[in-house]
Amino acid sequence: VQFVESGGGLVQAGGSLRLSCTASEFTFDDYSMGWFRQAPGQEREAVSCITSTDGSTYTADFVKGRLTISNDSANKTVHLQMNNLKPEDTAVYYCVADPYAYCTSTFTPALADFDYWGQGTQVTVSS
Repeated sequence: VQFVESGGGLVQAGGSLRLSCTASEFTFDDYSMGWFRQAPGQEREAVSCITSTDGSTYTADFVKGRLTISNDSANKTVHLQMNNLKPEDTAVYYCVADPYAYCTSTFTPALADFDYWGQGTQVTVSS
């Protein structure tokens, strides 16, 4: 299982970024995909994920209304569109995948729910 993450960078508060994670070496449609993030000095936390079987999603309350996760199965890519970014969104964002993870709005995914992790991409939001 391999990922190529892209789209991170430096943006001013209120700006937008689109993170992308392109998969290889596995059948994309069989895996739930998502994103976690880790800010300096903070624990890693779930941001959003999407279930492979039925498309159900989880989105953290701290980004709800500002972020959309989507799958592009044809290109084996999961996107994370982030709008109205805030300085507190500054973190390393990690793409994750797992064939058994289930994403739902009522349950916060744990780190252990995802077996496969990307290298991470830095997002920095300046005030």
